[in-house]
Amino acid sequence: MNKMKMMAIAAIAVVTITGVKAQNLEVNADIVSSYVWRGTKFAGASVQPGITYTNGGFSAGAWGSTGFDGTFLEADLFASYAFNFGLSLGLTDYYFPGTQYFDVSKATGAHGFEVNLGYALKDFSLSANYMLNEAGGALTAGGDMYFEAGYAFKHFSLFAGAGSGWHTPDGKFGVVNVGISTQKEVKITDNFSLPLAGSLILNPTTQQLHIVAAISL
Repeated sequence: MNKMKMMAIAAIAVVTITGVKAQNLEVNADIVSSYVWRGTKFAGASVQPGITYTNGGFSAGAWGSTGFDGTFLEADLFASYAFNFGLSLGLTDYYFPGTQYFDVSKATGAHGFEVNLGYALKDFSLSANYMLNEAGGALTAGGDMYFEAGYAFKHFSLFAGAGSGWHTPDGKFGVVNVGISTQKEVKITDNFSLPLAGSLILNPTTQQLHIVAAISL
């Protein structure tokens, strides 16, 4: 069986098997004014549901995005392990509905498999990500990279990221994601508050500026 097809099936199995312990499951959904990921806008207003199973340092789940106008769809699977000294390792399977799910060929493959490495030390964070495969349907070149550094202050966070491959128009390495974000709780009743987040994002490579607001449910 093709190696990438085996990885896709394994990712589905992890999420399915771990889902039996409902008490460790968390379901959430965000509503965003626009879907901007690593400095690139993929869609306008969108709903982004997610489900995550957690057991100690291990977590696995699924995350998706659906544009309100129906023009962009995404359905990802992920698994990761966070160590108690700040290091985390993970794998993400990016899939975009409209392509054939079990197509893992280079020419028209539907999945992008990315290794994720992160490290957090108090308010400082670093991440490094590497795309394992070339897939025409997912628009990955294989070897695509993305690095990001962030620092959280009391009332806001700063971040800066750079990448290559599907992160830039020409595939060359460039700074693509620089910005500031903040969040607050909007009190609705004495027992219910609504998390609200906002980000100002500049992509120096494409010279695009984005302002994004998000509500978490």
